[in-house]
Amino acid sequence: MATLRQLEYLVAIVDEGSFTRAAESLNVTQPGLSHQVQALEREVGGPLLERLPRGVRLTPAGRSMLPHARAALAEAGRATVSARRAAGVSTGELHLATLYSVSSGVLPTVLGLWRRKHPGVRIRLFEHRRGDEMAQAMTAGQADVAVGPLPEDWEGTARHIGAEEFLVVTRSDDPVAFSDRAPRVRLSDLAEREWVHFTPDSGLSDILEQACNAAGFRPRVAVRTEQAPSAIGYAAAGLGPTLVPANTIPPHFAGAFLRPDPPLRRQLTGYTRTSPDPVTASFLETLGEHAPLMPTHVARRLRTAERSARRLPPEGE
Repeated sequence: MATLRQLEYLVAIVDEGSFTRAAESLNVTQPGLSHQVQALEREVGGPLLERLPRGVRLTPAGRSMLPHARAALAEAGRATVSARRAAGVSTGELHLATLYSVSSGVLPTVLGLWRRKHPGVRIRLFEHRRGDEMAQAMTAGQADVAVGPLPEDWEGTARHIGAEEFLVVTRSDDPVAFSDRAPRVRLSDLAEREWVHFTPDSGLSDILEQACNAAGFRPRVAVRTEQAPSAIGYAAAGLGPTLVPANTIPPHFAGAFLRPDPPLRRQLTGYTRTSPDPVTASFLETLGEHAPLMPTHVARRLRTAERSARRLPPEGE
């Protein structure tokens, strides 16, 4: 059976690109490194690495083994941290995977509150553009916990957080913000507009495309950006409307935002590969209780606009 040391040596050779550099990084002799890799290859029944004049290349068997090797090493590291936590040692790292939009919208508040309870625990953040990319990384053992849409058929622990709402953001003087339907808008009413879109490798690009397709059109692109905060800034500057999670809209935002009709929401979950240790469980609890899915400043402006549209008196009167 392969040992963790052998797996560590295999990963180091791949990452460093040669036996020589891997031996130096691990502070072991090159013959000792080669001996362990050969033992691993005998165990699996074939070569894992092809020795080239300048470097190495994985064989098909090596490519198949590499993600499992990385996962095993990551799991071993987390097992050590988990044991230390169970023994009352409140140090170490929480490895957290998430999406860029969740990182900017939900996590600052949650991590700020959680860190006060665990000031000795460092946070290592892995940010992803798409949910499927993050799920693959979690399957490979990248992090203790992920925050985002729950992958289909996920077999680990999952804690439902709730639904975050997407809003159309545009410039403050956009006529659509003063229409009879405001603060709601049919996306089909924006079919002729140019949009602040997202780069194709962003999951937000898929969400915008699918919402517009459901409304009967394909959005024309004024500019593309990778992250929601940038899209909000471009939309407020007048480059075109965009579609972002409500929790990414900053306080005192000077532009306009409206609810799509029908509404557009995304379910968020905190999920793990195995049963969470006490520190990870504490993070999930904080996440479930304090995730700002709809920030107060956004909800207040939407309520005020709704009341104004219905010609109701302000709240408190």
